[in-house]
Amino acid sequence: MVTKRIIPCLDVKNGRVVKGVNFKSLADVSSPVELAKYYSSCGADELVFYDITASAEGRELFTDILTRTAKEVFIPLTVGGGINMTADFERVLNCGADKVSVNSGAIKNPDLINEAAKLYGSQCVVLSADVKRVGGQFQVFAKGGRENTGMEAISWIKRCVDMGAGEIVLNSIDTDGVKQGFDLEMLSAVCDAVSVPVIASGGAGRKEDFITLFKTLPKVDAGLAASIFHFGEVDIKDLKNDMKKAGIPARI
Repeated sequence: MVTKRIIPCLDVKNGRVVKGVNFKSLADVSSPVELAKYYSSCGADELVFYDITASAEGRELFTDILTRTAKEVFIPLTVGGGINMTADFERVLNCGADKVSVNSGAIKNPDLINEAAKLYGSQCVVLSADVKRVGGQFQVFAKGGRENTGMEAISWIKRCVDMGAGEIVLNSIDTDGVKQGFDLEMLSAVCDAVSVPVIASGGAGRKEDFITLFKTLPKVDAGLAASIFHFGEVDIKDLKNDMKKAGIPARI
């Protein structure tokens, strides 16, 4: 079995890390530079940096704070927010990112995934899908979960993989920040539809949620979380030790 990754997520607004519930009620947490430095040294496998209001505000991602953050990170760094054209990929990669996450930009222009994959390789292109149940169907949301596109999520994700997305971050809006466990039903549907790595996001509240995730859905490659790591509710090294005890391969 492939080693399972643990990935903290920095949701950044106005240069500060914030966290909310169901993508709403955002509260200030810390400096992304300081948090990145901490996670890079405490056992995280990768780090995700989202400029969460760039798309909604129609602006480019803040490159100054990203550059400062990337200098503190010695693990793979995925960056997203306001990625609308291949020039945005270039700019973010030049700031120190290893992978670029695209969501609203791909919804507006699906060819962006194909173009970026050809230029930088599929391994560099991450589809971030914000998904919520609407009328009994998984539907894709844009602009940081603010706008329902009306698109059915599984077919959209599959289409993006066919165009060159090399990894999927599945953000369940239904479970985001609720801390009652990952959205196993939604994740199972995505894992059955694609063959690229799938990262689970939204719902982690304790160490056992990660163990349940990987035991129930061995196809899931990684678990992503924010507040439980930011506020010290779960220690990454402790989590990985418990994973190993449960027979789940982890990088210690």
